[in-house]
Amino acid sequence: MEFVTTSEQETAALGARLAERLRPGDVVALYGYLGAGKTALVRGMARGLGIRTGVSSPTFTIVNEYLGPTPLFHFDMYRLAGAEELFEIGWEDYLLRGGICVVEWSENVEEAFPPETIRIAIEKTGEDTRRIRVTPPEGRELL
Repeated sequence: MEFVTTSEQETAALGARLAERLRPGDVVALYGYLGAGKTALVRGMARGLGIRTGVSSPTFTIVNEYLGPTPLFHFDMYRLAGAEELFEIGWEDYLLRGGICVVEWSENVEEAFPPETIRIAIEKTGEDTRRIRVTPPEGRELL
């Protein structure tokens, strides 16, 4: 599935729509360069999950936890060298906590993801325009 958004608000709105279809335990792998809109999408996902606190990039903390009806665990793998570091910070524990794990800079830890991972690539195509490709696991409808 491919979408085009023309503002940060539209990107967040797409995230909110997507979140309505997510299930506890889902892993969402995000791909896109710096400034592509990954955190904006996650901000919308949090809203769609009923989380009312502000969402910020976890670049320096590695993971931010947002509690709500379904928790959201927002990871940023930009500073990690590989999946082994992700496992060292308790990745498997997060997978078992019944929340949604959303991972920015997923290309750095690709081998850590389960086969049913939802993949989202965000491409900046203009100052405010983004092309967003959502690839759900085979047999699963998302939007």
